[in-house]
Amino acid sequence: MIRDITLGQYYPGNSVIHSLDARVKIVSTVLFIVELFVVNSFIGFGFCAAAVALVVAVSRVPISYILRGLKPIFLILAFTFLLNLFMVDGRVIMHIWIFKVTEEGLYVALFMAIRLVLLIISSSLLTLTTKPIALTDGLEKLMSPLQKVGVPTHDIAMMISIALRFIPTLLDEADKIMKAQQARGADFESGNIIQRAKSLIPILIPLFVSAFRIAQDLAMAMEARCYRGGDGRTRLHPMQFRQRDLAAGIGIAVFFAWILVLRIFF
Repeated sequence: MIRDITLGQYYPGNSVIHSLDARVKIVSTVLFIVELFVVNSFIGFGFCAAAVALVVAVSRVPISYILRGLKPIFLILAFTFLLNLFMVDGRVIMHIWIFKVTEEGLYVALFMAIRLVLLIISSSLLTLTTKPIALTDGLEKLMSPLQKVGVPTHDIAMMISIALRFIPTLLDEADKIMKAQQARGADFESGNIIQRAKSLIPILIPLFVSAFRIAQDLAMAMEARCYRGGDGRTRLHPMQFRQRDLAAGIGIAVFFAWILVLRIFF
């Protein structure tokens, strides 16, 4: 299950989505997340799902690879769905033991589940189609106006990028630790949810130690290469805003306006 997490991983490709300016993709992802919370009908979610499907098709990232990233959050999805299903009052349509399923609860449960799935997929698409260094440069450029008030935008962008970049590394490390403990007789699969969660506690200490070791190695490597960020730093590949980026920006703006229209009039 650990290897199924796709957030923070980069999927190499030469599609139009991969070649877009990182700034456009970051802004588009933020706007799309806002849209998911603006939408108040299944019609709106249908348009959002169609937009995500179009981006996935154009990016040429295998749909199976993207859907694999939903496995780790299955328990969260199930818990959210059941919580809304049984806890929302309204017209009762079914009795399950001591619980009542209402029409309003079913509506809210489906609504929240679809929103969470689209949120995870859209966030994953950003990292799957954007290299970590491009993501850092894009974040720094977008936050550059904050430099006028003394905000260390480069440091913030670098920390965010490193955090995303090392998600797959830490997941691989956790997988190695789990396999090593399983070889010594540890059992992570049997028992109920609470027992399985408790069995994962012994993994946390060696994982924290490994995370600090990786951070120290990274800091030493950056110092050995005389890395200095911020003012005066040059880039091997300067960011350029091209016609395709403008077209993509206009497209997401039009889509955002359409979602607002759906919210107001439908």
